[in-house]
Amino acid sequence: MCGISAVILSNSQGMACPDLFESLGLLQHRGQDAAGIVTCGPKGRLFQCKGNGMVRDVFDQKQLSRLIGSMGAGHVRYPTAGSSSMSEAQPFYVNSPYGIVFAHNGNLTNNRELRVFLDKIAHRHINTDSDSEVLLNILANNLQKTGKFRINEEDIFTAIKDLYAQCRGAYACVAMIAGYGIIGFRDPHGIRPLVLGRRKTETGYDYMFASESVCLDALGFTDCEDINPGEAVIITREQLSRRQLVPAALHTPCIFEYVYFARQDSIIDGISVYKARLSMGEALARQVEKMFGDKCDIDVVIPVPDTSRVAALQASHKLNILYREGFNKNRYVGRTFIMPGQQTRRKNVRRKLNAMTLEFQDKNVLLVDDSIVRGTTSKEIIQMARDAGAKKVYIASCAPAIRYPNVYGIDMPSRHELVAHNRTDDEIAAEIGADKIIYQDLEDLVESVRKYNPSIKKFDTSVFDCEYVTGDVDEDYMSYIEGERNDESMQAASEDNESVGLYNSFTK
Repeated sequence: MCGISAVILSNSQGMACPDLFESLGLLQHRGQDAAGIVTCGPKGRLFQCKGNGMVRDVFDQKQLSRLIGSMGAGHVRYPTAGSSSMSEAQPFYVNSPYGIVFAHNGNLTNNRELRVFLDKIAHRHINTDSDSEVLLNILANNLQKTGKFRINEEDIFTAIKDLYAQCRGAYACVAMIAGYGIIGFRDPHGIRPLVLGRRKTETGYDYMFASESVCLDALGFTDCEDINPGEAVIITREQLSRRQLVPAALHTPCIFEYVYFARQDSIIDGISVYKARLSMGEALARQVEKMFGDKCDIDVVIPVPDTSRVAALQASHKLNILYREGFNKNRYVGRTFIMPGQQTRRKNVRRKLNAMTLEFQDKNVLLVDDSIVRGTTSKEIIQMARDAGAKKVYIASCAPAIRYPNVYGIDMPSRHELVAHNRTDDEIAAEIGADKIIYQDLEDLVESVRKYNPSIKKFDTSVFDCEYVTGDVDEDYMSYIEGERNDESMQAASEDNESVGLYNSFTK
């Protein structure tokens, strides 16, 4: 999962960098591994700054002042494909043709075939393991076919339409062509989000693409609207052009955006994330009532901060059970789910949260979390509750059991990493140390989100039901991505061991 943004100012002498920097800070929750900004200045010259780490670590005032130009693109990343090396930081750039800057959120499912095509037929060199670089080179190759010294919007629309025919999977993309303008487009299923807004100025309108509406709201952009599945938008200082390039497939946005990834103050595909999470809490309360009946012995409902707080509050209201904040959060530690490496996640859970004995001592506690993926965090948190004196610890998940890999841009591809894969609910509870586990019903989850935009008939729920909306995920592909994941895990474990060795050598 990543966060992307792109902006073009109506004033050609303006600076796009401040808006891009602020947008990446607002999207930091979508990726903490790397951040980058590329701007376009006079005569089409590009200026860039990118690197590993949080937005505040990658950029300082001196670096930002060098990012001149009135349009640009930005990206925050956590790795779903490729490594965590500096070379994977986006936006990516190719000089031929025309100078193209590119940032991408999602994951391609036919990455292997496209790499072969680019190598053997298009003769374009791919320098990283990132499928974002593959997408960029597919677009560049399609534009190269025009053979023109200068291109127009028809050429760009044609190139993107051809890309739709070549690339499968989830992709929300922004691009910038040096000296020309910015582009935004979204895959035919609309799996990953992309929104567009405009801001009135003395010289006209500024425009911004972003992964979430919260960026546009905070920076004063209005008239926000979603880019439609299979649609591309081209923006220059002279005009905005948008076109439906392929018939939209069944619109199936990823439901995990509403469960966990998106900020609660965002609106995605016309659906308020906040309202969806309130509804999830109500539905979860019904599941708790169904499981316990008249024998409910829960004394207190406590959320696992922060994403589940809204749902937990609504669940406690519906259950008429006391709501309390039992965990104190260190806000200077990142989101453990999106930290690369299992060992890193495990070590950071207790650094991130501290249980307050006052709220746990001698109580039967219902912990509410947004989801349970690997079980690592849940296991640590449940043990923290017991260490703080809880008599019983029940855990409820706003999402159903995650039993299958995600192939559309979420970092959980290996089946054996998922605590719910091939386990019953009782076995999962035993594995993570809970007295009981309560999962949201899938139909209830879908309805909690869909009720706010009934035009969306289906969501991508593949991690729960193994129904992959692109229709091209088979056992061969599963084995491939799990092999890739195992290689990365081994490398991460090696790096963890190396880090421990270095630490020991300096502290002996």
